[in-house]
Amino acid sequence: MPIRKSLAITFPLLLFVSQTLHSQQSTLFRPLEPIAAKLEPSTVVTYKTAGGKKLGLHIFNPANHRNSDTRAAFVSFHGGGWTGGFPRRFYPFVDHFARLGLVGIGVEYRLMNKDRGITVFDCVKDARSAIRYVRAHASELGIDPNKLIVSGGSAGAHLAASTALFDDVNASSDDLSILPTPNAMVLYYPVIDTSIDGYGSEKIGDRWKELSPVDNVRENLPPTLVLHGTGDTLTPFAGAKRFAQEMLEAGNYCQLISYEGGRHGYLIFDLNLFGQALDQTEVFLRELGMLD
Repeated sequence: MPIRKSLAITFPLLLFVSQTLHSQQSTLFRPLEPIAAKLEPSTVVTYKTAGGKKLGLHIFNPANHRNSDTRAAFVSFHGGGWTGGFPRRFYPFVDHFARLGLVGIGVEYRLMNKDRGITVFDCVKDARSAIRYVRAHASELGIDPNKLIVSGGSAGAHLAASTALFDDVNASSDDLSILPTPNAMVLYYPVIDTSIDGYGSEKIGDRWKELSPVDNVRENLPPTLVLHGTGDTLTPFAGAKRFAQEMLEAGNYCQLISYEGGRHGYLIFDLNLFGQALDQTEVFLRELGMLD
């Protein structure tokens, strides 16, 4: 009996300790989450309705922003393998650049769902629709339509790149006279090679090459910054290196900044590395005249 009583008392305590440690580890390994949880957009605007679902732009306006402004916009797509995630994950990025005077925008898009017939092609269509909306409504949003910066992490970086690369993937409701091609791209640890040697071929299927950024590089693409860890085994660094080479050979401007040994998403697990990535992004945008 004493033993049973001891176990009865101890198990809830162990459960509490386990839950507490899990919570602490979540904050430790994903330090941006508590930051993102405290941030709220200035407004959310519906840019599209697809399958009965309203898709929003989570807009962070800079201080003293007016609709008559002509500011650069930092538009971001969250990661999650196209199957998970939500705009809040990238709030710390868009909020940072809103504090620097840009309009920060986090994009909500449909998530891949085989049961509902939603594919990665649909995710790409939403990304391109979002940029078309921002450009078409730039005067209402206080944005310069010729200073659109797209960014994202992992699969979100893939969607950011898709706005410039996949001209034949468009929603039937889109006005094709409005170009979704941005004026600059910032790709954090991107899904850049969707072949069997990269990431995504199983999710996309036989048509994976149509949605593989590294296999669709051509001339006249926007200036691009790529940040990638050399130790990334999910979206291998080799793909990012090849992408940068292909971009340069096509006559495009592309910077690849590698972090030695960095795992997938390395910069979101360490606040110092996150700050470093933001600094590197600022330098890139200043070089382009996108950031004062």
